[in-house]
Amino acid sequence: MLKTSLAPVTSPDTRLLILGSLPGDASLAAKAYYAHPRNAFWPIMSALTGRAIDTLPYDDRLVALLTRGIGLWDVVGSARRQGSLDQALREVETNPLTVLIDNLPHLNAVAFNGQTAYRLGHRQLPEGLHCIALPSTSPAHTMPLQAKIDAWMQLRPFLGQQGPTCCQTGQ
Repeated sequence: MLKTSLAPVTSPDTRLLILGSLPGDASLAAKAYYAHPRNAFWPIMSALTGRAIDTLPYDDRLVALLTRGIGLWDVVGSARRQGSLDQALREVETNPLTVLIDNLPHLNAVAFNGQTAYRLGHRQLPEGLHCIALPSTSPAHTMPLQAKIDAWMQLRPFLGQQGPTCCQTGQ
């Protein structure tokens, strides 16, 4: 079945762009990023920002991210996939990441939610832009929540007005 990504969630003030691979079936059905109740994304964003984003209604979650300079999108624009697992992606067409990035003048870094997003997306990005591969927040990626939070905390410096001067890659 052909599945397509959600629209990007960014503002001209986006400093950190988080890219997933392609939303899972629960997210596509809800038309909402990270809608699966066991996905760790929203609890991780709560820890990262120091605000209980995961308890807010969805639209308020997006506003909270944008207020902190965090944007969301997907590397995959469309693909055939049965179920929600990245391993099942076929006939992948990527999103025009450079077009989006060219319109984000304050962007300091791009974080990839999982290895598939990183593998498919990092080569499309301009030289000199910080690319950070992080553990997937998916419940299929069996890693303790605290370990995921610890890995994602390396994004904190990018939430300020200026990011660090070195590139970091998580596990």
